[in-house]
Amino acid sequence: MTGPASIDGDLPEVEIRRSARRRRTVSARREGDKVVVLMPTGLSKRAEADLVAEMLGKLERADRRAAAWAERSDVELTERCARLSARWLGGAAAPVSVRWVPSMKTRWASCTPTDGTIRVSELLRTVPSYVLDYVLVHELVHLYVAGGHNDRFWSEVRRYPRTERAMGYLEAYAVVTRQPGLVDVVDDCAAADDIASPTG
Repeated sequence: MTGPASIDGDLPEVEIRRSARRRRTVSARREGDKVVVLMPTGLSKRAEADLVAEMLGKLERADRRAAAWAERSDVELTERCARLSARWLGGAAAPVSVRWVPSMKTRWASCTPTDGTIRVSELLRTVPSYVLDYVLVHELVHLYVAGGHNDRFWSEVRRYPRTERAMGYLEAYAVVTRQPGLVDVVDDCAAADDIASPTG
């Protein structure tokens, strides 16, 4: 059995779904702009209201933790880029921001040289460090070498000694994770928005 219920005020819209199969457990999840709370049937209105308030509090705390983790993670990514730029590129690249973004269909990462931003696909969170470092170096070079993947660009990228190995890893990783768009990425690198391609 289900039964929708809305809570007014500053709180999000809440839908309560009651189930006779549930005995004790209560759970909540986001579905678009509303929160769905799953609970047993037969509870009093007061008990339901208390459980909804408790679940909304838990979701809010989880959201705050996730946001803090994401911010810390992006800061760590930015600091990593600074170290890579100093070590392999003579400090030539200084991005304004570097952040993780949801998986991209045809990119491991992207950068916009005009505003100094780099975005890195969440798919790369679990790859070996040397692979992530290659992708970051690739994007860092785009910040100061114009003209896409030209000879100067690759000369700079290959200052990172594990470039070829990382590119091979990414080709295999695209197949294993069933990301066909990343296997056949075309090097269509406009200066305004370039990509780190697993195929070079």
